[in-house]
This record gives sequence, C-alpha cells and structure tokens, in this order.
Amino acid sequence: MIEVTKENFDGEVLNEKIPVFVDFWAEWCTPCHMIAPIFEKLSSEYEGKVKFCKVNVDNSPELASRFGILGIPTLILFKDGEEKERLVGVQSEEKLRSVLDKYV
Repeated sequence: MIEVTKENFDGEVLNEKIPVFVDFWAEWCTPCHMIAPIFEKLSSEYEGKVKFCKVNVDNSPELASRFGILGIPTLILFKDGEEKERLVGVQSEEKLRSVLDKYV
C-alpha cells in the first residue's frame, strides 16, 4: 500500500500503466477504518494487476481539493491517468470487486 502525497501523486497514480485504486481517507474517520481491511485484502489479491494507494486528506488537502473530495472515504479508480470510477462511503467487498474486475 503506497501513501500518496501531492509530490508523488502524478508519478504513482496518473502515469501508471495498470489501474490504480486510490483511497482518500483520514485518521479520525470511522467509516475509513471500516473499509480499510477490505482495501488491504483486495490489495493482496489484485497484486500486480491493480495498484492500491492511500491519500490522507488531512496531510494532503490540495489533493482532496484537486479531486473534489467532499466526503470520506472516497475511492477512485484511475486508468491511463483518468478517473474511471468513484465510490463514496463504506462499500461492500463485493462492490469493490465488481469495480476492480471491470478494469483488470
């Protein structure tokens, strides 16, 4: 799991050849902690097919602003440098798999 900041976002996410799933979260966010184990599990299962990154919105408010993050957790799937899917709030493992499976 890669922690992404404004300094490395473009290189780690937008310039990547495989799909990248980004979790915009915060330490104080209870729903973020609820989805974290699912995100971790999927990062292992999709290793090599999808890159998983996290953005702490408190540490990187400019990224939250750049991508219009209004609620957290917000999960965005990027492919070829473009946003393809956006999910806001706690999601089921099945829902996350269905999004990932469209792009692998």
